[in-house]
Amino acid sequence: MRHTLKRTVKNLFLMLAFPLYALYRLLSLPGNPDGTFQTFSQMLSLIPGKTGIYLRAAFYRLACPDTSDDILIGFLTVLSHRDTSIHQGVYIGPQCNIGKCTIGENTLLGSGVHILSGNQQHNFNDLQTPIQQQGGKYTKVKVGEDCWIGNSAVVMADISDKSIVAAGSVLTRPIEESGAIWGGNPAARISSRTKEE
Repeated sequence: MRHTLKRTVKNLFLMLAFPLYALYRLLSLPGNPDGTFQTFSQMLSLIPGKTGIYLRAAFYRLACPDTSDDILIGFLTVLSHRDTSIHQGVYIGPQCNIGKCTIGENTLLGSGVHILSGNQQHNFNDLQTPIQQQGGKYTKVKVGEDCWIGNSAVVMADISDKSIVAAGSVLTRPIEESGAIWGGNPAARISSRTKEE
């Protein structure tokens, strides 16, 4: 009964979000789709409580590829790229900034987590040209299933399934071992969830 009621509420919010999604698509036609998407994401991030949680989940289900509406995205959390996929059971805490990425099922992100679109967003080798004019490259970061990223962590690289990134860490290299625990700045392997160390 509870599952049916929850599904009914989510379907209602999908219907409520559809005009917002249609407006987003319309405003994206003449210009920069990611810029328009950021505007809508910022607006949605300001809606508090359960209403905001359900409305954000519905909008991102419609706007982002392979995204579930069985997700929880906290207050003041902003997504910066439409090419972001958030799978079922994901919890993203308040005040996060989510770049171009895929987040696997049942992954938890604490408050203030930043997932950047890779670590090459800005070129800076030419000292004669301002950094903002040198361009860069966005990379889609992959966060595996059943991961936990602690409060205020900064993620710039892929994370394997069942891994943990400690609070306040800055992850610049991929975590390739499933179940690994990394922490620090720059983050390094501390331990593993899978065996005694």
